[in-house]
Amino acid sequence: MSEKRVLISVWNKEGVVELAQGLSSAGWEIVSSSGTATVLRQAGLKIKEVADLTGYPHMLGGRVKTLHPSIFGGILARRHFEEDLNDVERFGIPLIDMVVCNLYPFEAVSKKGADLETLLENIDIGGVTLIRAAAKNYHQVVLITDPSDYPRVLEELKNEGNVSLKTRQELALKGFAMTASYDSAIYQGISREVGRTPRLNETFPLALKPALPLRYGENPHQEAVLALPPLSDLPWKQLAGKEMSYNNILDLDAALRGCALFQADPAVVIIKHTTPSGVSIHSNLEQAYLNAVQCDPVSAFGGIVGLTRELDMKTAERVAANFTEVLVAPSFAPGVLDFLSSQRPNLRVIQWSGGRVSSFQFTGTWSGMLVQEDSLPPLPDERDGRWVGTPRHDLWADLLFAWKCCALSKSNAIVVASRGSTLGIGRGFTSRVDAVQWALAKAKEAARGAVLASDAFFPFPDSIELAAAAGISAIIQPGGSIRDSEVFEAAISKGLSLFVSGRRTFRH
Repeated sequence: MSEKRVLISVWNKEGVVELAQGLSSAGWEIVSSSGTATVLRQAGLKIKEVADLTGYPHMLGGRVKTLHPSIFGGILARRHFEEDLNDVERFGIPLIDMVVCNLYPFEAVSKKGADLETLLENIDIGGVTLIRAAAKNYHQVVLITDPSDYPRVLEELKNEGNVSLKTRQELALKGFAMTASYDSAIYQGISREVGRTPRLNETFPLALKPALPLRYGENPHQEAVLALPPLSDLPWKQLAGKEMSYNNILDLDAALRGCALFQADPAVVIIKHTTPSGVSIHSNLEQAYLNAVQCDPVSAFGGIVGLTRELDMKTAERVAANFTEVLVAPSFAPGVLDFLSSQRPNLRVIQWSGGRVSSFQFTGTWSGMLVQEDSLPPLPDERDGRWVGTPRHDLWADLLFAWKCCALSKSNAIVVASRGSTLGIGRGFTSRVDAVQWALAKAKEAARGAVLASDAFFPFPDSIELAAAAGISAIIQPGGSIRDSEVFEAAISKGLSLFVSGRRTFRH
């Protein structure tokens, strides 16, 4: 049996000495690039350098090391093709049976804010080419890109004398995933540095890496993971409680969006099944929490609580008195975390001070991947919209508050609010009039003198008539129905002030 040959060229040197020692003991010849060769020689291993095979030294400041036919011919040669073997013999190309390679840390360098020149110098060329070549020829060549796979390969060589085809395939696919992810990180990093935003009408690479393991998905029969694109980190930190679940993260997303919508005010947003059950703004955070719960106390049970200001002890005591799945705030007063951990050890406590992973929203469907800009809706402006009936400038703050709550709610959405607090929220209904009836029923007598917001136009005057009968003082809606004139006439006849914003806020 001819001597086996391995090429080792790694940036991450973790475990590489032990791997090389195991291979050397098994009779493998080791070929290595200069940096890796130095480490292996210091460990007492006999090494051939890449330059010994190519006849060329490293050049261009290290940009060209392994890019040579004597290297890639030895990797790509098909051992069962006579023509390939003839070329190998004719040009004196040594066959390479294993490639161990990982790449320059482009992503880590980019995250540190490196300038363009530094980023370009950290783009690995030879390593990516080695990985792709070995992965392409996995039937003849074993590829290892992850140090955690070193023991597995050594074990198979020891027990079987070779690496199984199944393992070769898995390692090859791992290599292709690494280079795809690497190219995606380069695209994102260089785009960011030169100030270019990806366009939706162009192909742009997106490679996702597992960031947070999850027990299961939306239901126990579904596997799931929280994954992140290149150059991204979780925008929040978990400080206490049980591990986050798939559904927790979905609900947390709605809470973060709510906190962003109301960041200008001390606010409390309570989320249940990705839609708000109560929202309130108040100079006293404890009172804001109580008001948000009061909107729908039953739905608040087991909900997600989001706060836009530091969590103080009095508010923490109120939260701890109820069952809450997740609590998110920008900061926590001294002693609050210890108190919550002692009273509610399972409560997932999240610190978030703003920020998100991507400016795009990706939604998987059976038809394909929907991609859209992910931005908060532009706020209505009295100067851009128009009043139907008597303008109620005195109620504008409440109308804007209710509109924000609608923008956070699942469509069809109706919000009844007064004095910076929701009184009733009808969300996720398949008909708008049903959403109106639900919101008014939740508000009860408190609807008299309150405002009402709708996330989309009213298709018929019936919702206006119901609002007027309940004593609603003003309504904000985008307009745009073919029956707008009927809706406007109903508002005027009922003495209702109606602001037409021109801004729809569907949320499916």
